[in-house]
Amino acid sequence: MRKRITFHISDTTKFKEQLLFWSKKFQCVCILDSHEVNLKENSKMEYNTYELVAGIDALQIIEPEQNCFDSLKAEIDFAKDWWFGYLGYDLKNEIENLSSDNQDGLDMPQMNFFRPRWVLLLDVDTLLIHYFEEEFSEEDIYNLVMNIQNISVPKEKEVTVAEIKCRISREEYLKAIRQLKEHIRIGDIYEVNFCQEFYAEDTYIRPRQTFRKLMKVSPTPYSCFYRMGEKYLLSASPERYLKKVGRKIISQPIKGTAKRGANEEEDKLIKENLFSDAKERAENIMIVDLVRNDLSRTAAKDSVIVEELCGIYTFPQVHQMISTIVSELKEDVHFVEAIRQTFPMGSMTGAPKVRAMKLIEKYESTKRGLFSGAVGYVTPDGDFDFNVVIRSIQYNAMNHYLSFMVGGAITMQSNPEKEYEECMLKAKAIMKVLKE
Repeated sequence: MRKRITFHISDTTKFKEQLLFWSKKFQCVCILDSHEVNLKENSKMEYNTYELVAGIDALQIIEPEQNCFDSLKAEIDFAKDWWFGYLGYDLKNEIENLSSDNQDGLDMPQMNFFRPRWVLLLDVDTLLIHYFEEEFSEEDIYNLVMNIQNISVPKEKEVTVAEIKCRISREEYLKAIRQLKEHIRIGDIYEVNFCQEFYAEDTYIRPRQTFRKLMKVSPTPYSCFYRMGEKYLLSASPERYLKKVGRKIISQPIKGTAKRGANEEEDKLIKENLFSDAKERAENIMIVDLVRNDLSRTAAKDSVIVEELCGIYTFPQVHQMISTIVSELKEDVHFVEAIRQTFPMGSMTGAPKVRAMKLIEKYESTKRGLFSGAVGYVTPDGDFDFNVVIRSIQYNAMNHYLSFMVGGAITMQSNPEKEYEECMLKAKAIMKVLKE
């Protein structure tokens, strides 16, 4: 049983940076940060619980090679403690009759969870630390917080990756989109999420410096710094995959993005245009239907409800179209099943989901790994919260391979050239972090 102790933090921004760099000495780190994104006008962000959640240092690690969901379920039930971890996209092969044979320069495990030595929860100006009293005294924890606050945060250093390559050419991308549209035309699928990889070989980055820069460029409510040994995920995710509170399950898929305007008046017009955009709404509604179907597998009768359809949410850099779908978990169903039955998330696959994933494997050139997977935490009470791994950098410091992927939803209305331009725009945002 963990003991809890609270502290007042006067400068939360500084404390977060200090925590990030203090954690450098540990092999297992997960820091989930909402970056004080002001979402008061966005009613459905009421589901955000903490400003920051962090698990530091591992008492136990789960990294199964098969039967991953069953292994996770068994360990969670046995320990009934906090767990932090991720679900890689290629767990799809365990759920459905699928495979992943594309190029993989990262070699990320398909699942990694750890039971942390310390859990830190930051809400407004209050820090709550969960620890084991058999291992630490209250004085030890006071000293721990003092050590974090005494960390001298290094000056920002230049982050430069010399050569970033694209895995496929423009012509190959356009050809793939045209072929996928043909699948849609003949009724094979309705929508598919198609992605491409940008990568750098023999490259050296400072993961924490790079993450700090990524957060300054793109502060988002579901961002994550994740370390497992020499492998890193630096994520500026704006999207929640799945959250559980009590018996309530919440999914909030994003489909539909527009840039921020130069002023309030232009912003208002852009939001109105996004809300009424037929293509964006069609994409969003298709994914809502898919999520409703996924949630129904573990939901109590008549409990699947669309709380908000195509809501427009404003972030520092973009406006997003987000829907909120909820359900109540059946009494006799384990909460891990709610994850298994909805994974991978519909916003990163397509509809129908299994056929879309088969086509993703056929037409993409890179194994996704953590990309379009999920990172999050599970509480001792069996509640959880996971993001969607998008707008993220993956880095393997052992083989010095860096990768990020970008993509978008392809429908019958998609223009291949415009889809390519959108990909380049998304890639440019991450390249800004890596090359300037």
